[in-house]
Amino acid sequence: MLVWNDIASDEKLKVYDKGVDVETQEGVYELLVNYRSGDMWAPRLDQTEALKSELTHFVDCVHLDKKPINDGVAGLRVVQLLEATEKSIKQRGALVTL
Repeated sequence: MLVWNDIASDEKLKVYDKGVDVETQEGVYELLVNYRSGDMWAPRLDQTEALKSELTHFVDCVHLDKKPINDGVAGLRVVQLLEATEKSIKQRGALVTL
């Protein structure tokens, strides 16, 4: 589990080792669920404003004729992933091929 708090001056990102392990047994229709809770880790992050970094990168791409990190193709992949997620939810967690 990840928690992002942009207002915090330190520990903006916290990574928690939490989850659910689901196990099934052959011939048994009930699911066996094990919850786990572990440590929290807060990685050190640069204190740079995200928007400032994004704008600096954009200006560099325009001036130096470079391909941006997040171009239209990256945006298309995000939209495809979101659509596949929505389709999977509607189909009760069915696997959706991209």
